Amino acid sequence: MKKLLIVAAGVTGYVLGARAGRGRYEQIKDGAAKVWGSDPVQRGVDEATVQAKHAASTAGSKAADAASAAAAKVAETVRTDHQPDPERPDGPLLGDIPAEGPR
Repeated sequence: MKKLLIVAAGVTGYVLGARAGRGRYEQIKDGAAKVWGSDPVQRGVDEATVQAKHAASTAGSKAADAASAAAAKVAETVRTDHQPDPERPDGPLLGDIPAEGPR
C-alpha cells in the first residue's frame, strides 16, 4: 500500500511538473485511471475502507464509554460533595451567598 502511495505521488508530481503538453497529460491520466481501476488496487481500497470503518467504530465506542464513565464520576462527586446539612434547613449553599451575588 505504501508503494502504491509513493507511485501515485510520483505520477502526480510528474503530471503537475511536466511540460510535455496535453497529449502526454492525457496519456498519463489514462494510465493512472487503468491502475486505479485494476482489481488489485480496488481490493486494497476495499480492504482499507473496511479497516477504516472498523477503526472508527471502535474509537467511537471507546469515546462513548469514556464519556459515560466521566459523567458517572462527576455525578458521584456532586452527590458526595453536596450532601445536605441536616442542621441547616436552607441547605449547604443557601444563605452563604452575599446579597450582591457570588464573586
